[in-house]
Amino acid sequence: MKLASYDNGRRDGQLMLVSKDLTKAVAVPAIAHTMQQLLDTWDLLQPQLQELYEALNAGMLDNAVEFDEAKCLSPLPRAYQWADGSAYVNHVELVRKARGAEMPETFWTDPLVYQGGSDCFIAPKADIELASEEWGIDFESEVAVITDDVPMGIETASAAEHIKLLMLVNDVSLRNLIPAELAKGFGFFQAKPSSSFSPVAVTPDELDGKWQDSKVHLPLITHLNGELFGQPNCGVDMTFNFSQLISHFAKTRPLGAGAIIGSGTISNYDRSAGSSCLAETRMLETIADGKPSTSFMRFGDRVRIEMLDENQQSIFGSIDQQVVQYKG
Repeated sequence: MKLASYDNGRRDGQLMLVSKDLTKAVAVPAIAHTMQQLLDTWDLLQPQLQELYEALNAGMLDNAVEFDEAKCLSPLPRAYQWADGSAYVNHVELVRKARGAEMPETFWTDPLVYQGGSDCFIAPKADIELASEEWGIDFESEVAVITDDVPMGIETASAAEHIKLLMLVNDVSLRNLIPAELAKGFGFFQAKPSSSFSPVAVTPDELDGKWQDSKVHLPLITHLNGELFGQPNCGVDMTFNFSQLISHFAKTRPLGAGAIIGSGTISNYDRSAGSSCLAETRMLETIADGKPSTSFMRFGDRVRIEMLDENQQSIFGSIDQQVVQYKG
């Protein structure tokens, strides 16, 4: 299934069932009004939605409308939990190498994670409003999963069954604020403003065999100001898969239905695939030339994040956002 949340003037939006080809959509208030309501009772409601989804794809629903990505909020406009990992240790290794620091061996066995703000996500076509370019504005192209209720202490082998939906992410980062915050020894806060997610969330079966071993085996494509920036494959060089990340996050606490778990920046050792954030490009430049030559984002810059299937059709719709100055 493919699902979205239309902006209806309410905080949590209107749950919409979206056709496989992203051309048609239908509201399903008789089943669930919001994405969170669906996730709270997934096992009960999913079979009903699946039946409607098949009818939608067959053109049998008279109340279907043209699907409009511009009307979409993030699939979960707000969430009880947004926790991001750093599953591509290659990316972490580059960060440390660029500043001449060795990477601890534990990074290969114990995932890096942080808990982000989840009370207000940015819509996938909305501007990214920030007060200053001096903060070092960066995008991070990622994949995320949404879970149902996950019990505390779950083993990796059982975690995959709790993955209900997948999305794309732009995990906005303010790079120049990160060092001072981490130096306090208490983690990110101001350096991680609101994130945004793809217009559509999909069930894993929609990836037509490209969802294997709790990984998405497709490239994630990022354009910056209309130019291809990177297309690393999400299934390559992923040190910790989503089952491992979920198990790690749930070690000391349960995860409630609607918890969002991110992969961290997609990164491949094959540098010809490009990067999924400006910081990685700048790190490679620093390693090669002693200093970065690529600047962080400026007001007016635009980033587009998308994933295509083998027929070059968009799976999730696109995150397409411009950075603008926040006026208050």
